[in-house]
Amino acid sequence: MIRLLESAKLHENFVQVARKRIEEMIRDTDKAIAQMEDNALFWTPNEHSNSVAIIIKHLSGNLISRWTDFLTTDGEKHDRDRDGEFENTIKSREELLRVWETGCKLFLQAIDSIEEQHLLQTIYIRNEPHTVMEAVFRSITHFTYHVGQIVFIAKQLTPENEWATLSIPKKKK
Repeated sequence: MIRLLESAKLHENFVQVARKRIEEMIRDTDKAIAQMEDNALFWTPNEHSNSVAIIIKHLSGNLISRWTDFLTTDGEKHDRDRDGEFENTIKSREELLRVWETGCKLFLQAIDSIEEQHLLQTIYIRNEPHTVMEAVFRSITHFTYHVGQIVFIAKQLTPENEWATLSIPKKKK
């Protein structure tokens, strides 16, 4: 009985912590985007780099592919156009925010749907086996990587005196 309670607590804690970290990254991204001028969302430093809009489009496409029917289908869906995610087709802030919300909402719904028996269940991403826990960590790592890029770009393109820090501000001397 104690083992069952510990397992249930582990599941509950895992889902809560995963959701909390994802929500924090979503908030940071939202705050960074809110500080950017519309044209800055589409800026790239060179042809080998991605704009915030492209990063958002890619991240959303990845999340939709990975977390749609994740318990029963491979996380790399046949209809995903990964290369197309890196083409600049988003035309407005509003469209960008809709794309972002779609991927994030699906990811959070998937996290919320994870039941205790799913944590160690094997699922596949690109025909590679992962436990559900591993797949969550993989997505959070990918998510974090791209959120860092978005925040970095936003900080570079927002005048220093206008940037509102997303974390604990430095102490001023």
